[in-house]
Amino acid sequence: AEQRILDANLNKEYLPIDGDADFNRLTAELILGKESPAIKENRVSVCQSLSGTGALRLTAGLIAGFFPKGTTILISNPTWGNHKGIIGAAGLTWHEYRYYDAGTNGLDFAGMKADLQVAPIGTVVLLHAVAHNPTGVDPTREQWTEIANIMKERQLIPWFDCAYQGYASGDPEADAWSVRFFVEQGFEMFVCQSYSKNFGLYNERIGAVEVVCKSPETVPRVQSQLKTLARQMYSNPPSHGARIVKTVLSCPELHAEWLAELRGMSGRIIRMRDELLAALKENDCPGDWSHITSQIGMFSYTGLSREQCDAMMNDHHIYMTKDGRISMASLSTSTVPTVAAAIRDVVKRFSPAKL
Repeated sequence: AEQRILDANLNKEYLPIDGDADFNRLTAELILGKESPAIKENRVSVCQSLSGTGALRLTAGLIAGFFPKGTTILISNPTWGNHKGIIGAAGLTWHEYRYYDAGTNGLDFAGMKADLQVAPIGTVVLLHAVAHNPTGVDPTREQWTEIANIMKERQLIPWFDCAYQGYASGDPEADAWSVRFFVEQGFEMFVCQSYSKNFGLYNERIGAVEVVCKSPETVPRVQSQLKTLARQMYSNPPSHGARIVKTVLSCPELHAEWLAELRGMSGRIIRMRDELLAALKENDCPGDWSHITSQIGMFSYTGLSREQCDAMMNDHHIYMTKDGRISMASLSTSTVPTVAAAIRDVVKRFSPAKL
């Protein structure tokens, strides 16, 4: 893709404030689907952003500027570490809804539903579209349906953060299911995308924000305000990442190659989960470790305590965050036995709190 861009001898002129028009069209189709009713009815405002972080900050600015004063953002407990800072920087207030169940290393669905059911009308709910960061715990499609029903009844506004489309399951269509389902249910909503993981474009800072509106008449007004926010923050976005993504998505040959690479990478991570679970069982590691394979995406919440994590790092030189999160992408077939043996050692030496 980059060679094609180089061969095209393109200039270095500014992009429009809201980004590359072809990229914006293709990125909306990728997350919402080419046959999305919102796209067909011209109800989607799209703005290229500085990756997912920039998309989130633009959205937060839009909420802060145009939603009723005192509008609250609900975020999952836990969530990506930067969510709180981004929301706070826009002058907004956040509260947490229950999400992770430390007892099962799974979803606290009852707690999540209970918190949504008492949220004030008009609350914005930040949802992880797929491969929840940091837990790797996602709702099932049946649970997403219940979440949508509660949010519709309570008149809550979805705000999807989608950083792993295609990187979670290997199928971008499947990974976009929650977002597309909410669009089909008629929600007005925000969607933030990042191409850091699924395209490997970490330093190109390429992403997008979509605002799905009730009517096409609303779109120009939303677009105008997004452009105003972007102009104030960074004037206009960089072009190279957008050119790479649109070149790949618009070329059948490159698109097919990208899909194959996604399947290869996500499949490797899934294999690492299988191998780690098998190694833990083979080592007779105390506890139920089935959550290693039931979780999805780059990360796994192992359930290790802070004390156990310290021992993993200090005694075995295996590094992780102190809440027990490990990067599954960093494992390999050759390192899995070492990691499994270390986990067994720290679990047997320190009383586990969560396993």
